[in-house]
Amino acid sequence: MIFYQIFNTRQLTILNICCLFLFPILDVVKFLLLLLHCIFNLTFTQPILFIMRFAEIRLFLVFLLTATCLSPLLSAAEKVDYTPHIHGTVRTRFEVATESGKYRFQVRNARVSLDGKIAPTIDYYINTDLCDRGSMKILDVWARIYATKELGFQAGQFRMPFGVDPFRGPNTYYFANRSFIGKQVCNVRAVGVKAMYTFSTLPLSAEAGVFNPTTIGDHSGWNSSLAFAAKVTYSIGNVKLATGFQSIIPDSVRTNLIDGAVTWSAGRWTVEGEYMYKHYTAQRHKPCHAYNVFANYQMPIKAGVFNRLSFQGRFDGMTAHSNAIRNDEGQLITNDPARNRITIGATISYIKSKNLFLDIRANYEKYFYHHDVTTTPDTGDKALVELVLRF
Repeated sequence: MIFYQIFNTRQLTILNICCLFLFPILDVVKFLLLLLHCIFNLTFTQPILFIMRFAEIRLFLVFLLTATCLSPLLSAAEKVDYTPHIHGTVRTRFEVATESGKYRFQVRNARVSLDGKIAPTIDYYINTDLCDRGSMKILDVWARIYATKELGFQAGQFRMPFGVDPFRGPNTYYFANRSFIGKQVCNVRAVGVKAMYTFSTLPLSAEAGVFNPTTIGDHSGWNSSLAFAAKVTYSIGNVKLATGFQSIIPDSVRTNLIDGAVTWSAGRWTVEGEYMYKHYTAQRHKPCHAYNVFANYQMPIKAGVFNRLSFQGRFDGMTAHSNAIRNDEGQLITNDPARNRITIGATISYIKSKNLFLDIRANYEKYFYHHDVTTTPDTGDKALVELVLRF
């Protein structure tokens, strides 16, 4: 490691480049000397050739040693933190059903996740909800390896690559309650494998996977068919475009979904629109159309510990929807009647970092059903205040 102690990285790089250029120069000189030997029969050519050959060997050794010395420098430049990281999200709320006057307190989420790396190209992620409205759920368990910088593979239990709003979690929600797209129409985790590719020359990424068609709570069954999902995302300046396809079998009826979304983010504004189409094979149920449009405006403030204030507005809806699980008569029924909803809200936040913040959010939801429907406190108009803490 003498060269590592004497020279810095830039000097070693220059030395290597010089060696690379000197090799062909020495070959040219050798050729000229051999030509002089053939024409003029110069007797001093052989000793000179021997000296040049010795110089080549020394240059090669210099090249080899400097390359070896650069190896720890490159490794140091690519330092990897192998320490497991623990994060959590606590989301608790107070709700009032404005039509019936009923109310409740609720711990909506108490998520704890563990992630980390065991190699520069191998990472893992485990995510569980210790209190999802009082019950515990194992949500994500996966390992991922990158064959190249662009190409990666992920295996385990995770959300199928489809949709935009369905991929938001409790710490990234804009609203207290998810859109109809993210909750009713497409809320699918599964066990399987997916491939991911990010183009190095284009702002384009693609991912696709195959999965068990059964629920995430049952990994022991054998299946005669598979579920599929694929998603493509393309960015143009402040605009992000996403589209995808999903084919699932929650029970015995295959349902196929198509999705398209546009997200615009600039300065303090974020505006997004998403449409999803759900088709039931063999005409077992009418297709479902779902849509979600929202806007978020945020601004910095100084109010005690709080440093950000944001305002949200959303319009979403869906036609009659079935979860594709048969009833006792073997038929698909409408689980979610056709409806629209308007949501308005405001959030005051303390933001320390991406994974260290507190949100206090207030929302009001107004529902509009397409037909006469008897609503419950869960499916009717409501006002709520919730606290979201991320650590």
